[in-house]
Amino acid sequence: MLILTRKKNEAIQIGDDIEIKVLAIEGDQIKLGIDAPRSVDIHRKEIYLDIQQQNNEAANISVDVLNLLQAKKDHQ
Repeated sequence: MLILTRKKNEAIQIGDDIEIKVLAIEGDQIKLGIDAPRSVDIHRKEIYLDIQQQNNEAANISVDVLNLLQAKKDHQ
């Protein structure tokens, strides 16, 4: 993990297309601005993990449905 120290209005550049800038510092919170191409998905970590869990659950349901359909087909 790379650890950097930034002050208000300072930025971090990731590759050619992504810039993360410290916009404000308020108590124990910071406000970040992220400039990235529209093709890059940006989520808060807890939202990203929730999306991943929902995708995994949906994939498991799909496999279960396919197995049921295959079993039904095999019994015909």
